Amino acid sequence: MKSPIISLSFCAALSLVSTGLAANVGSPFYGDAPDDHHPWAVHDPNRPQPKLVTPGTYSTQEQPGKPPSDAIVLFDGTDVSKWEADEGTGVPTKWVVKDGAMECVPGSGYVRTKQTFGDCQLHVEWAAPTKAEGTSQGRGNSGVFLMGLVEVQVLDNYNNPTYPDGTAASVYGVNPPFVNALRAPGQFQSYDIVFRRPVYKDGQQLDPGYVTVFENGVLVQDHTMLEGGTGHMGRSKPKAFPAAGPLKLQDHGNPVRFRNIWYRPLPPRAIEGGTDGYLTTEATAAKRAEIAALIRKDAANQKDPANPLPEMLRLTESLVYEQDEATAERAHELAGQYLASLQKLSPAALAAKKDEIKHLRDVTKYLVRFNIIPEDAEPVTQLDQIIKDQNWDKK
Repeated sequence: MKSPIISLSFCAALSLVSTGLAANVGSPFYGDAPDDHHPWAVHDPNRPQPKLVTPGTYSTQEQPGKPPSDAIVLFDGTDVSKWEADEGTGVPTKWVVKDGAMECVPGSGYVRTKQTFGDCQLHVEWAAPTKAEGTSQGRGNSGVFLMGLVEVQVLDNYNNPTYPDGTAASVYGVNPPFVNALRAPGQFQSYDIVFRRPVYKDGQQLDPGYVTVFENGVLVQDHTMLEGGTGHMGRSKPKAFPAAGPLKLQDHGNPVRFRNIWYRPLPPRAIEGGTDGYLTTEATAAKRAEIAALIRKDAANQKDPANPLPEMLRLTESLVYEQDEATAERAHELAGQYLASLQKLSPAALAAKKDEIKHLRDVTKYLVRFNIIPEDAEPVTQLDQIIKDQNWDKK
């Protein structure tokens, strides 16, 4: 009786032919196989397709742009129904809406979103008063507080220097922006922020958190590392963050205006259970088992006594992610039928399978390279012999 692993090699080969190996579209066994830290093969057709999102449009000074189709809009220029005062849940904010912008009423306090969120892509547009008054931190001052804990500074630094780690688009008190890319006061500035919060488990830091900021389309913070929340005059100290928190906008005594505020939640990182990137061996094994189970489920829908190949192909594919004795035996049974059929072909019928058989031989060599089958496995030698006998290796 042939071993299940040999059956696997032959079935795997067939799957390449059936799915069109010649077209580089992510066929099974086309790219590097899964390994101990990557549950997906390279160019894996089983990997979920990216969700379709309709892009937004760019803003002008006269008109805010449209957010992407999957964005959650926090302020669209009409009302502050998604916001509240930072004093407590359900306390109405005293900030006002004027000409499509939410304007800080000095002395009214911070405003925060009713909704909470964590890692995100955030878009905020803001404008300092047209009449520039004050200097340094006293001119057009506000702030964007991610989860209410990490401040990206809002400040009119157009011809108005201040301490660098308090400049507009700084991670306040942590890191100055690379450059000052502000427009003149009164014009709307845009911040596009990518935020990853610090992550802890059992009191141990797994990821310090990061902030990336584009100011008016110019990169000014590049994956700036966090350790905790930001604050005035004090250095950040490592600490755990909650899973979610509100977005806060600061009242610093200046009537700064905000518009076109939206965010998009980001998928979890590998350390939080995400399955993209470099995973632990335990997480990889669990994901590979999940992928294999889904493929086996699909294989069960492919059963056809008149055509065993579709079922066999999917079963074989599952074995690349997770070895399973029952699955291997079934794949072996179906592969045996195909092996026997080759022996019964006329010379003309065998010649018609030239390209298929050569593809199968190439795939078995691929599987040998990734230690899925031994170099002297029967299908490898059988296919090599057929190709040699037909002189196909010379044509």
